[in-house]
Amino acid sequence: IINNYLDGTQQGAADKASPSGMHFRDSKRKVDYVLAYHYRKHLSRHPPGAGSPEPTHGSASSALVLNGASGKGHKEPTQRQDGGQRALQEHPGAEVIELSPLDALEEKKRLQREEYERSLVEAGLEIEKDPENKSQGLSFVRIHAPWQVLSREAELLKIKMPTKKMYEITEEGGILKTLNEIWCKLTEPLQPQVPQQQNTNMKNLSYPFSREKIYLYNIKDKDTFFDNATRSRIVREILKRTSAKARNSMGIGTLIANNVYDAAYPLHDGEYEGQKDDMNERKLLYREWARYGVFYKFQPIDLIRKYFGEKIGLYFAWLGLYTEFLIPSSVVGIIVFLYGCITIESDIPSKEMCDQRNAFTMCPLCDKFCDYWNLSSACATARASHLFDNPATVFFSIFMALWATMFLEQWKRLQMRLGYFWDLTGLEEEEEEHPRPEYETKLLQKKLKNKNVTTENSNEDEKEKLTWSDRIPGYAANFGLILFMIMLTFSAVFGVIVYRITTAAALSFSTNETTKSNVRVTVTATAVIINLVVILILDEIYGAVAKWLTEIEVPKTEKTFEERLILKAFLLKFVNSYAPIFYVAFFKGRFVGRPGHYVYVFDGYRMEECAPGGCLMELCIQLSIIMLGKQLIQNNLFEIGIPKLKKLFRKLKDERAEPKEMDTNQSKVPQQWDLDYSLEPFTGLTPEYMEMIIQFGFVTLFVASFPLAPLFALLNNIIEVRLDAKKFVTELRRPDTVRAKDIGIWYNILSGIGKLSVIINAFVIAVTSDFIPRLMYQYAYSQNGTMHGFINHTLSYFNVSHLKAGTQPENSPFAQDVLFCRFKDYREPPWSQNQYEFSKQYWAVLSARLAFVILFQNLVMFLSVLVDWMIPDIPKDISEQMKKEKTVLVDFFLKEEHEKLKLIESFISRDKEKDKNGTKGERIRAASFSQFNRSQKGSFASFSSKHTEV
Repeated sequence: IINNYLDGTQQGAADKASPSGMHFRDSKRKVDYVLAYHYRKHLSRHPPGAGSPEPTHGSASSALVLNGASGKGHKEPTQRQDGGQRALQEHPGAEVIELSPLDALEEKKRLQREEYERSLVEAGLEIEKDPENKSQGLSFVRIHAPWQVLSREAELLKIKMPTKKMYEITEEGGILKTLNEIWCKLTEPLQPQVPQQQNTNMKNLSYPFSREKIYLYNIKDKDTFFDNATRSRIVREILKRTSAKARNSMGIGTLIANNVYDAAYPLHDGEYEGQKDDMNERKLLYREWARYGVFYKFQPIDLIRKYFGEKIGLYFAWLGLYTEFLIPSSVVGIIVFLYGCITIESDIPSKEMCDQRNAFTMCPLCDKFCDYWNLSSACATARASHLFDNPATVFFSIFMALWATMFLEQWKRLQMRLGYFWDLTGLEEEEEEHPRPEYETKLLQKKLKNKNVTTENSNEDEKEKLTWSDRIPGYAANFGLILFMIMLTFSAVFGVIVYRITTAAALSFSTNETTKSNVRVTVTATAVIINLVVILILDEIYGAVAKWLTEIEVPKTEKTFEERLILKAFLLKFVNSYAPIFYVAFFKGRFVGRPGHYVYVFDGYRMEECAPGGCLMELCIQLSIIMLGKQLIQNNLFEIGIPKLKKLFRKLKDERAEPKEMDTNQSKVPQQWDLDYSLEPFTGLTPEYMEMIIQFGFVTLFVASFPLAPLFALLNNIIEVRLDAKKFVTELRRPDTVRAKDIGIWYNILSGIGKLSVIINAFVIAVTSDFIPRLMYQYAYSQNGTMHGFINHTLSYFNVSHLKAGTQPENSPFAQDVLFCRFKDYREPPWSQNQYEFSKQYWAVLSARLAFVILFQNLVMFLSVLVDWMIPDIPKDISEQMKKEKTVLVDFFLKEEHEKLKLIESFISRDKEKDKNGTKGERIRAASFSQFNRSQKGSFASFSSKHTEV
């Protein structure tokens, strides 16, 4: 095929647009990819005879088309351009107008575009361009890949395509089959109404595409053999490796980075709303998946994979499985919470605390302004603590640790199953990924710098790459800034601690009794809201910082860039989200000191203590508000609002940039490429995974303190699946399809969080909750083996006369009556020889706590390993099918080759019969077939590719 520029001077040709918005103007060739760019014409144009640099633009009404047709006139534009440039060289007196810097830059971009598009044509692609009939505006380059290009690239990329051979998938028999059939019938209303394969028990045998073995494939129509996603993927690969200049521009990524083009994207399959058009995959996805009204249905994973590619398909499959797994954990969490509610009335320690007859006079909570107080005033806190601090939470922690292991194991199995049905088995990483534009620019700068210093051999120059020494400044900046950001997070946590301490002290001075009695609630609630706001702000900052830090590292490939970005962003966001929670769980109330010997932050401000019911209640409040706040504000409001604001901003910017000119050629109906350009560009799956991984941390890490976390996560995810789906279908440009066999580094992060959650929950139960002290009291110190007297056992005595001067309560109405006050700790009484030292009970409880951590950790880890070992990574039926597929493939090849040999032998025998007649031409033909008969198998394949019809 000769691809040539057709200077379309006919008005009708320019006006005529594709009726579907998916094809060239001939309504036959499909638009596989679109390049968009803004142009700006010179204020003063060159006379055409004086070597105008834009001869191929033609008249205002002309369209620039690469139409794939051969004709005599195809050399004319090139001749005009060459002639114009020669005229400029040969006639020094010709008029040359000085260009402004802005015009010179625009001219440089235009020349780069022309050169790049010429290179695309040379690569076999066909191009159609819009006429540039405004002084400035937006223009599109539409690209079509013909069959020759598609088949060539599919072979290079080793794309697996279905062959003619189909084989039966053997299903598991017995009780499993029966259960599966019952499950399918029960869930039939929940299945999305999307076209399914007619016979689900049969599977096409797939094999990497090969032009030599084209007879193997089931090619009914060359236009539809490769689907839209595969076609766009092939074009993208050509765009990435085609360079405008041998040394300066390395593919479409660099050209977009240099603003030569604004965007490059494949088209969506038409509109997603309206009844007038035929049903397309995008509309089907919108109706059955991307609406909140279908939240109860399963996801059409196969259709998602077909439309968006394997990488996005795997993300939604993972998100779907995670959401399904949250259902049992939510149910168990609700049961644990209800157990706490039911047993609250029979909880002896909280009854003792609420009993006003037990007059436990507690030591003042602050110096001078705080009075002695009765423990029964903290009754509500103690009762609320029991909802989350009860024996059932220990069981729930073990359950959640095993739940995390089972989820990861089930994901590995689902991944293998999808890999088999999506033909991802044996998918190898691309031998050499295309380097990133930033890497190549940096490499070019290095080469130019080296050339200035010394002249090197060109072969050595080509092999040059960025070394460790080139990246040292980037690594140093990374280390320094990440350390600074982590310190910033700790500073924010410390700032909130100071706020709590000072606010609590300030409210204690209040004369209003209501204010004084609600100090703790007020301080806790406001501090958590401040924490949430700080976390949300820092999260956005850390996302941008992580990206910038990864860019200055200059990773070579997109995969390396993505992995490094994920690790940095996860580290910063993990510390940011969990630092306040870690503080409340493990540090708050541990460094308070004791009456008469308190630890002070600033002059007169004591370190904050836990509430009388323990820190677990506060941990629960902190965790729930931060988790719900992040999910509601960041995951939902930001995700809905920010893309809409960006779209509006871009629309206003485009309207301001383009002058209001009458455009006679502009079609009234916007085409698909216009509609898709106005959508938000796809920036990757990292933000989607990140919010789910942080949520997974909230669900597993501190689940002992908040059993309802899985329930809130489930409710969020039901919305999240449809929110993400709607975003992908309606608000984002169609992403490039990327083949991936797993979720990559995210699996390792999930596994790490799962293991960390065991350790953290062990410490939460042992250190933060009262589970161990209660257990120790009941079985070691109780007179009758019950919990009666537990509160008295945990409170130590303090002689009020030992308070430091100036710290005693002022104007206390009953200061004269109080000789001893109580405080929560295991310390010797004032009448002991070692007064106020840690008692034997303290060391016994501490030993029990550490023993519990070791026992719990090892037990859960052992159970996790057992679950991991019991559940095979590859389902048995899939393992057998994969073996069967290999056997079927070998048999299929042998059969095809045997048939081909028989065909050739029949030709030879026929020629031998004709050879007896002595015709020269026939002798030659027979000889040629004899050569095929003697040659190797590969030669037969090449013969067949030339005689496909036969």
